[in-house]
Amino acid sequence: MGNELWRHGALELAGMIARGEVSSVEVVHAHLARIDEVNPKLNAVVRRFDDDALAAAAAADAAVASGAPLGVLHGVPMTVKENIDLAGTPTTSSLVAFADAIVPRDAPVVERMKAAGAIPIGRTNLPDMGLRVTTESSLHGVTHNPWHRDRTAGGSSGGEASALSSGMSPIGLGNDIGGSLRNPAHCCGIASIKPSVGVIPSAATLPPEDMTISFQLMAVEGVMARTVADVRAGFLAVAGPHERDPLALPVQLADLDTSRPLRVALIPEPAGGSTDPGIAAAIRGAGEALAKQGAIVEEASPASYERAIELWGALLGTELTLMRPLLDMVMGEGGRQFLDLTTQIIPTADLAGFSQVFLGRHAAEKDFHTFLGRYDVIISPTWALPAFELGSDAASLEGAQRTLETMRPVLPANFLGLPAAVVPVGVSDGLPVGAQVIARRFADLRCLTVAQMLEDAFGTITPIDPTW
Repeated sequence: MGNELWRHGALELAGMIARGEVSSVEVVHAHLARIDEVNPKLNAVVRRFDDDALAAAAAADAAVASGAPLGVLHGVPMTVKENIDLAGTPTTSSLVAFADAIVPRDAPVVERMKAAGAIPIGRTNLPDMGLRVTTESSLHGVTHNPWHRDRTAGGSSGGEASALSSGMSPIGLGNDIGGSLRNPAHCCGIASIKPSVGVIPSAATLPPEDMTISFQLMAVEGVMARTVADVRAGFLAVAGPHERDPLALPVQLADLDTSRPLRVALIPEPAGGSTDPGIAAAIRGAGEALAKQGAIVEEASPASYERAIELWGALLGTELTLMRPLLDMVMGEGGRQFLDLTTQIIPTADLAGFSQVFLGRHAAEKDFHTFLGRYDVIISPTWALPAFELGSDAASLEGAQRTLETMRPVLPANFLGLPAAVVPVGVSDGLPVGAQVIARRFADLRCLTVAQMLEDAFGTITPIDPTW
C-alpha cells in the first residue's frame, strides 16, 4: 500500500496516520518517491526537503504514539509555492536575482499549516514574479501540464497545480491577484479557492514588504488540493487575523442557507470575448447537476461584469507600468515580453483615469452585491478558452490578446475582492474544465459548499500520470 499512498487526499492521509494505519514516515516516503517518478517530466517541484521532512514525519509518528493532540493535517506532506516564505529556504519568486534569498521565518499561511500538522516536502515553480498565467520561469524553467505536455499548467501557481494533479503532494499553498489560484486549478483538474480579501493573512520578509494599491485590494494567499474537502480543511486552518497582517480581518464567514433552495446565476458564455463551446457546455452541465439537486438555476450576469474586467486591467496595468524599471532589472525575457505585449492592449491610466478606476470599482461593488443578494452564487467558466500552448502568451500580440480573453472570467472576483472556488466539472478535448463558484464577500464557505455539490455530482479526475 505504501507505493499507492500518494493517491490519497490530505484528510484521508491524516485520518490514516491518526488511526495508526500508516505512519507519516511511510506517507512522506511515498510522496518523495512519486516526485522521483514524475517530476522529471513535469518540473513542478523545484526544491526538496527530504531529510527535514522525514525527520518531521518521525516526530509526527512519535506524537501519535504518545497520544498527544493532533492537528487536522497531522503528518501530511504539503508543498509551498516559491513566492511564499518558508523559513530557511529561498523565496525566489522564480528570479535568478533571488536564487539565494533565504528567509528567516515562515509566512503566516505556512506557520498555520505547520501548526495543523502539515510537513513541507518541497517548493513549487511559478513564472517570474508571478506575472504570467503560465508557469515558465527564468530561474527554474517550464512546468508542464500532466494532461498535455505542450499546454500550460496555468499560472502563476502552476507548479503547485501540476504537483497536486500528478500526486506529488496532497495539499499546497499558492496566491492570486489575477486568477493564480484558479487558472492552474482549471488547467490541471484540481480544486482551489481564492478567498475574500481580508480572510487569509499575508506577510513577507523580503523587500518590498509594503504592497502597492493593487496588491492591497486584490492579492490573496490560498489553498489548493485535489478535493474540495481538503481545500476547505486547509482554508479553515489558515484563515483569520494575524499580528503580522493589518489587513486580515476577524470576520464571520457565511455558508449556504439550507432552509431554502440554492439560487444559481449561470454564466456559461461570459461577456467580453468568445467562449469555447465545450467549456460552455460543461458549465451548463454543472448548472443541470445543481438543478437535479434542487437548485434554482438561471442564466444571468451582473450588468457590470465586463466593466469589472476592464477596470482590473486599468488598475493592475497602470501599477505594473510604473514598476517596469524595477521589473526589467529582475525578470527574464519571457516575462518582459509578456508585459510588453499586454501594455499594448491595456492602456495605462493617468491620475484622473486612475481615480475613475476607483469610482468604477465602487459602482461594480454595488452592482455585484445587489446581484448576489438575488442569487447565492455565480457559476461561470474559470477560463473561457482551452489551456493554451506553452509560450504562446508571450510570442505575439495576438497570443497575449487571446490569453487575456481566455482568463477574463477570473478577473471580476479579483477586482472586487470576492471569494471564488474552482472545481473540475468535466474534460473537453482532453483537458480539464473547472467551474468557478463566486459569492458575496466573506461567503467563502458558501463557495466551497456549492463546489462540494459539484464534486459530488462529477467526482474527482486526479491524481493522474503525465500523459506522455
